[in-house]
Amino acid sequence: MFQCKNLFDNPNLKQIAADGNVKVFEYQRDLSVTPESAITAYYSSEMNLRKRQVLIELSGTPWVTQAGAMQWMGGNVQMGSGIKGVGDFLGKALSSKVTKESTSKPEYTGQGLLMLEPTYRHILLLHVEEWGGLVLEDGLFLACDGRIRQNVVARSNLSSAALGNEGLFNLCLTGSGLAVLESPVPMEELIVFELDNDVIKIDGNMAIAWSNSLQFTVERSSKSLIGSAVSGEGLVNVFRGSGKILMSPL
Repeated sequence: MFQCKNLFDNPNLKQIAADGNVKVFEYQRDLSVTPESAITAYYSSEMNLRKRQVLIELSGTPWVTQAGAMQWMGGNVQMGSGIKGVGDFLGKALSSKVTKESTSKPEYTGQGLLMLEPTYRHILLLHVEEWGGLVLEDGLFLACDGRIRQNVVARSNLSSAALGNEGLFNLCLTGSGLAVLESPVPMEELIVFELDNDVIKIDGNMAIAWSNSLQFTVERSSKSLIGSAVSGEGLVNVFRGSGKILMSPL
């Protein structure tokens, strides 16, 4: 039995979100400053540039994290590699090459607490089943329920994706459970599009996550080369079908 003091009762550490056994904490001020960094720390806090941490309360269900994300764990918690044999390792190694994700994502099981490393990025808590499979841009994945399956999906037209300076492959989460993501912008600024057999065209890689049910291609903004040149848009990301898109406006 261990005790964790100055965490839940820390006046500088505010719980800003919670879902199931996951809690998100935010440091209100950086108390470990020097005279040289005090001004930067003050204005960072005023502009919502604050450190945030994710605490996962393990109660039997395994959890998977990005490699290197664990800060500490307490209680009867065991960490595994998350790799189930040579074939699984080779498959994950290939996936890591095309998605820029780590080959091995540690899996934590048992009963206790798992605290992840502090980050200045914003934390998103999304239920994968509500998206019908969740496709992520590179660098967003932080952790997920261990029952969620991870695989790689490709663009529908790989040649156009390459011309549009977009990645050809993305990490896709399927199944049921909670996913914890690191976002460059807070949820309050993200736009959610819900498509019902419709089309959304986005200039640039502003979409950070979308339903796996959507067909994703990279196309010219106009049917003609002259039209694309006149509009100044060139290539755009096109999502077709039924599903949801999470887009950053900045």
